[in-house]
Formats: sequence, C-alpha cells, structure tokens
Amino acid sequence: MLKLTPILLILLYAAAMWFFSAWRLKAELNAKSTPLRHPRLVPMLDRLGRAMDLPRVQAHVYEVGHVNGLAAPDGRIFLTRGFLDRLDRGEVTEAELASVIAHELGHVAHGHTRRRMVDFAGQNVVRMVLAGVLGRFLPGIGVWIANIAASAIAARLSRQDEFEADAFASALMVKAGLGTGPQKSLFRKLDRLAGAGRAGAPAWLMSHPPADARIAAIEKLEARWELV
Repeated sequence: MLKLTPILLILLYAAAMWFFSAWRLKAELNAKSTPLRHPRLVPMLDRLGRAMDLPRVQAHVYEVGHVNGLAAPDGRIFLTRGFLDRLDRGEVTEAELASVIAHELGHVAHGHTRRRMVDFAGQNVVRMVLAGVLGRFLPGIGVWIANIAASAIAARLSRQDEFEADAFASALMVKAGLGTGPQKSLFRKLDRLAGAGRAGAPAWLMSHPPADARIAAIEKLEARWELV
C-alpha cells in the first residue's frame, strides 16, 4: 500500500488541478460570454436542433478575438467573437460555423471533457514514473524525455477526440440537410483564419490532426455511408 501512495497523490493532485482549471474556465466564460443570437446563425441552430429531434441548439459567444469553438466542461457550446467577425466579413459562411457548433456538440455527446480529466491524471502518472525511472539512467535528460513522452500521449488522445467529434458533426450536418461540404471547406481555411501555422511542430505533438487528415476521414465516412 505504501508503494501506491505516490501514485495516489499524483492522481489526487491531477484531479485537483483539473477541477481548478474547470472552475477557472467557467468563471472566465461566465464573465466574457453572451447568448448566440446572430440573425444569420439562429436558423442554423434551429436546423441542428431539429436534426436531433430537439429544440434550438443553445450556444454562446465567447468575447475574444481569436478563432475557435469550445465545449465547456458543463456542456455549454461557444463560438468566439473572432469567428463571428469573420462571418460578418464574408470570410466564413453560416453553414461553416454550424459545422463548428456540430463539432463541439460531438465533444459533449462523447463525454470528451470528462474523459480528459482521467487522461490528464494518467498522463501525470506516466510523466512522474518515467521521470523517476529515466532520471536514474539518463541524468539531466530523463525528465525531458518523460515530458516529451507524456505530451505525445496527450496529443494522440486529443487527436482521437477530434476525429470522433468530426464524425459526429458530419453525421449531424448531413441529417440537418447541410452536408459535409461546409465542414471540409472550413478545414481548408482554418490555419489561415487562425493566423497560426503548425508546420514547425512534429505531427505526434499536435493536439489537432492536420486539416488534410480530417478531410480524408470525413470522405471515408461518406464513402461508407454511400454503401449503406
């Protein structure tokens, strides 16, 4: 039992850090968000809701300038003000933003936020154990290798979540009569809209799959659906 104590302490610490981060994020979102009532997007929220046999999807605007969508730990869906500004400038379409909302609904439906708490705790255990073991054999670089390994695990799990949310969004967009075209066209624009290329980062350290891989995964789904 005594040998398990350090691992239990790491798990408790990781859980405490996750809950603190979730609390801080909720406070930030409460302070900087408003209900999404953009007249060009309300019809999209209605269509997504009907496709799930539900009332209008409820979404919010997170008042920050960068381009992003977000599924909060409490299940709320957010688009950033940056995305809405680009809609008003004609850089994205209503259907493309509907695909972002559908994607975030996928994160909620799959319970990714709750799962990430478990993943976060597990990654901290891996990091601490590897750092302890490797530090004995590779002084000076053992901790660095452990951090790289834990980050790679986290990135892979995050990419899996993104593919799952993409698949949910594709199915929902098709059922809503919007198709997957807006989803794929937005992926082609996303790096330019965000103003941040990821070419310098190794693929195995990226938290989101490359746009080409996401589009290819959607097209595989489409091919499978055509055979049904």
